[in-house]
Amino acid sequence: MFQTNICLSPGCMRAALSSFDENMNILESNSYCCKHHQNIDRVKDEIYRYIRTHDKIVGLNANGLSFSDIDLTDKRFYGCSFQHCFFIGLQSTGFRSRMCSFDFSIFSDCNLLQSNMQYTSFAGSKFIHVLFTGSDMILDNFSGLQSIQSSFDDSNLYSSRFIKANLVDTSFRNCNVRKTVFYSIMHKNVSFNMSNTREAVFDKKGSALFNDDIYTTESNGIPL
Repeated sequence: MFQTNICLSPGCMRAALSSFDENMNILESNSYCCKHHQNIDRVKDEIYRYIRTHDKIVGLNANGLSFSDIDLTDKRFYGCSFQHCFFIGLQSTGFRSRMCSFDFSIFSDCNLLQSNMQYTSFAGSKFIHVLFTGSDMILDNFSGLQSIQSSFDDSNLYSSRFIKANLVDTSFRNCNVRKTVFYSIMHKNVSFNMSNTREAVFDKKGSALFNDDIYTTESNGIPL
């Protein structure tokens, strides 16, 4: 998993950003968070350069940074932390993630097509115009997600969690949602057309998906 070194600034409990030696190897020593770092521009440049120049990235902590128009095609991330980050205009294919955290991050106008993510968390994150079409997103955590005009079409979402997610104009067409948990979701204009929804887990009390009328009509955007 990613290291959770705490910021050296007295009283700050934020996670510290990764630091590097002269050979651009990630150090295990403590550092400062993005708010208290003494040379934030330098450390941002180092993290951006590290991502650009490495295809396999292990244990990177970039909490709170912004990433704009960066190409993550075929990049492989293991045990990295991108909590509270901003991702804008990403255009990537084949992005790979294992045991990484993107909790409370914002993705806007991003294409992450044919991604492969396992044991990855997007808890409390926000997707605006984001495409994950054709992805494998297995055992991932989307609890508390806000998704607006986004698509998971043609993806494998096996045993992932969308607990208390707010889904608006979001598509799950032709997805594998076997054992995927959709407890207490809020939804508007959401489509599960051609997905195996009978193998997903919906709460009968809080979800309109258990209304027989919705299973047989597309008027609410949630056909069987």
